[in-house]
Amino acid sequence: MCKRIKELIAAFTLTIMIALVSSASAQQDTKQGPSTAKGQYKESGKEVGKAGKSLGHNVKHGRLARGGKHFGKHMGHAGRNFGRGTKRVVKRAVQP
Repeated sequence: MCKRIKELIAAFTLTIMIALVSSASAQQDTKQGPSTAKGQYKESGKEVGKAGKSLGHNVKHGRLARGGKHFGKHMGHAGRNFGRGTKRVVKRAVQP
């Protein structure tokens, strides 16, 4: 009986903590403005780093296909960010 009560209290506390943390993290990024070209290029570089890291980690463990898949996804995201940055630069340089 006592053990069951302790388990219930622990589960309730954990649920409350998760709810508070998720609501706090959801409130942090409400003040972000439009992203800049520099920020897009920077994010693109970060994605390329993640691509290499995930590929190396998966190949190290013998998962070649999975590594290639994750590498491609990260490189796709990097290309998307690079393209968005280029779009911003061109729009700013060539204003009608």
